[in-house]
Amino acid sequence: MRLSKTRCRFPLLLMASMLMGATNLSAASAQDAAVRQVSSQERTVEAKNKATVKATLEAWKAGDGSALQRLVSDDIEWTIAGNSAAAGTTHGWAELMDKVLRPFGARFSHSSNRFRPSVIHGIYADGNTVTAHFDGAGTTNNGQSYENSYVWLLTMRDGKAIRATAFFDSIAFDELWKQVPPAQN
Repeated sequence: MRLSKTRCRFPLLLMASMLMGATNLSAASAQDAAVRQVSSQERTVEAKNKATVKATLEAWKAGDGSALQRLVSDDIEWTIAGNSAAAGTTHGWAELMDKVLRPFGARFSHSSNRFRPSVIHGIYADGNTVTAHFDGAGTTNNGQSYENSYVWLLTMRDGKAIRATAFFDSIAFDELWKQVPPAQN
């Protein structure tokens, strides 16, 4: 018995649309799997970046003054936001040291309680960006207590910070900068 053309059209159309739907489902499943794989890789990168920053701050908190240098790349772009005496952008580790870190550290260099993180409030990661929120404290060379709160936004690549933006209380920072001269070695 032969089926007429009219009777076959509907089942063929139904079968074709089902096959197309299965193809779309298959493509969607492949896309979902790719998204899950990328998400898994991103979570791994985020976890590594977060752990690196946390280890750095914990080491510095414990007294390892060179921990920060191991975190940042030699060509770091470091921006201090706001209008403090140190506000602006430096390019490279050497310039960051010369303009900010060395003069800052020299204000604590003869103290038994040098500046370092005192409380780490949180470290958060999203892709290659890590946000660190911490308080820092120390006793200056002339015996004054210095405390400030910091938020750093770090862009990471291969376990190193390549870009940073730092936020802190600029009034407290400027008071330190003006009132405590850096020690001359």
